[in-house]
Amino acid sequence: MELNGKVALVLGSIKGIGRAIGVDLARAGARVALTYHDWESHLPEMRAALADAGAEHIVEKIDLTDTDRVSALIDRVVARFGRLDILVNNIERGGWPVVHGPYRASQWDLEMATTLRAKWWVFDKALPHLKATGNGAVVNLSSIAGIVGRSGPASLIFNDGYAAANRGVSLFTETWARVGAPQVRVNEIMLGIVETRHAQGTRGWGLLNESQRQAVIDHTLLGRTGTLQDVVKTVRFVIADASYMTGAVIRLDGGYVLGGEKVAEMPAGVEGE
Repeated sequence: MELNGKVALVLGSIKGIGRAIGVDLARAGARVALTYHDWESHLPEMRAALADAGAEHIVEKIDLTDTDRVSALIDRVVARFGRLDILVNNIERGGWPVVHGPYRASQWDLEMATTLRAKWWVFDKALPHLKATGNGAVVNLSSIAGIVGRSGPASLIFNDGYAAANRGVSLFTETWARVGAPQVRVNEIMLGIVETRHAQGTRGWGLLNESQRQAVIDHTLLGRTGTLQDVVKTVRFVIADASYMTGAVIRLDGGYVLGGEKVAEMPAGVEGE
């Protein structure tokens, strides 16, 4: 997909991963619509980054858990730009055990409404417009919590509901790839411990002590946390270059999921004795 002139809707974009993705697409020539709900103190930085990118853009404040507002959002984006080519489904609420402690019903409901329900509603309302372009692309951002759950060094990072919700996102990816084909490719990037998403730049990472943070890094095969650029480059590849990929899940985790199991030295064996 040639990005110049395309229209992208990026959810959850006021800071961190969402903003980095939106700005990267804008720099590539896409016209972008970015949403946010809270963290308004980051709004000036977000607007400055978009202005520096030089692309046509709109910024929408919206609570995407209010499903009655989703259709109007999609309508405003299409009315402004005339089309919709790309949806980056970057919206979630993750309850860190080290931050929130034991579950409250309100926290559980917020995680489910944001990580699952809002994603579904936006995709459903955007799909006709994505199909109309004949070459649409959807990227779902999820978490390896859907694989590892509340276990190992991530026990303080991922709680049960967040993990279950992210496993559900992978089911969405498979179903949406079927309903979008052949006009729309739908793929998923499953993130590990990445800055502004469970690593540096988050409240939870700061609440972990040094040994707890090091345990996470030691469990990661590449021995580091992920960066915003790691995510941005992967999103760009999925949208612009992976023209024969749909329904796929890319695990961008530095090998965290594999890191708990060591490979033993090859034994000498007994054959030939």
